[in-house]
Amino acid sequence: MPKLAIDATKNDLTYRIIGAAMAVHNTLGPGYKEEVYERALAVELNQRNIAAKRQVPIEVSHEGVPVALFYLDLLVEDQVVVEVKAFNHELTNDEIAQMINYLKATNAPVGLLFNFGRRRLNYRRIFPPTSLNGPIQRLGRDNVKKGGYQRIENE
Repeated sequence: MPKLAIDATKNDLTYRIIGAAMAVHNTLGPGYKEEVYERALAVELNQRNIAAKRQVPIEVSHEGVPVALFYLDLLVEDQVVVEVKAFNHELTNDEIAQMINYLKATNAPVGLLFNFGRRRLNYRRIFPPTSLNGPIQRLGRDNVKKGGYQRIENE
């Protein structure tokens, strides 16, 4: 069997995450809300001994002042950002831009964007932009806390 290609995480981690997502999609199929797939993927990853944290808060600051708070669906092995969608349409540039924002905010080497809402699992492996100085294209529409900002302190 040929050896798996090395990705930005310097191992086959993204391939193993994709395999776990395929297992979830094969079991559940399309039709559920995103949260169902997010939780199921976290369970599947943990059963495969792959550390995954759900709803990880990521703060974005400007000149030391917090301006946004993102919640990552999953952060796998503290290096891969995973965003889960359940759309009946193909992934769009809006979802890709959301992932790029997350990669920029976390400095993660790679992100995986999954869409469980179609008959076949859709996914994209996304890498951070080569220049992190450019403007953010668009804030993720559902993962930014709206209506005032409240800092979350680590417990």
